[in-house]
Amino acid sequence: MLAFRLRYYTGIINYLINVAVYYFIWRAIFRVDPHFAGFTFPQMITYVAVGWIIRSMYFNNLDAEMAEDILDGRITMTLLKPVGLQTSYVARSAGESAFRLLLLTVPTAVVVSLIFPLLPPADLAHFAVFLVSLAASVLLVAAMNFIVGTCAIRLVSILGLLRAKFWVQDLLSGVLVPLTLLPAPLRVVSHWLPFEHIGFTPLMIYLGKMTWPQIAGALAIETFWVVFLLWFGRRFWAVMSRKITVHGG
Repeated sequence: MLAFRLRYYTGIINYLINVAVYYFIWRAIFRVDPHFAGFTFPQMITYVAVGWIIRSMYFNNLDAEMAEDILDGRITMTLLKPVGLQTSYVARSAGESAFRLLLLTVPTAVVVSLIFPLLPPADLAHFAVFLVSLAASVLLVAAMNFIVGTCAIRLVSILGLLRAKFWVQDLLSGVLVPLTLLPAPLRVVSHWLPFEHIGFTPLMIYLGKMTWPQIAGALAIETFWVVFLLWFGRRFWAVMSRKITVHGG
């Protein structure tokens, strides 16, 4: 991101455009219904803006990078290191998130907050728990991307899988629209899936729209998914990597 500076600047502009587009869409909706989906207009704009801001932090291309490493043979260098392969890639994604936080998320938050009227966190306690949930979402995305990247061993090209995961994750994580707008049966299913806890859970905590028992339950489910997906990813790699065919390198 530092080497390709134009990509860095366009990244900030891209998130700003996303927030601006949703701002005008939701403004038109709230002119008709001032309490649409249980939100006020300032709450909805804050939900959208903070949602895209935190996405700039937890987003990573770990799965695509793994696929490239497998196809061109660089995966062998990682396997030779005295560190577990999953640990290596998850640590890499955590480092990328830390870098993004300082050089992308914070500047984006400053620019967006200067243009759009955003609400502060419900209170300090909610903000602290919001940060905990956000940290878990970073691990959650890394764990899921590791599993998707592992599929490159057998599928060779995972471009279609990457696109499907991208849209499913953005939709079911609540970045595109609040999950409260989903039909009741789908909302029940979504609650028990890991995607919701990537964005929707931290955002609802930030706005103070969850009670403390609800927060405790959501964090418990989020923690379960982090632990389970990391465990499953390790086992999945062990099974899939019994035979690796390198097509380059």
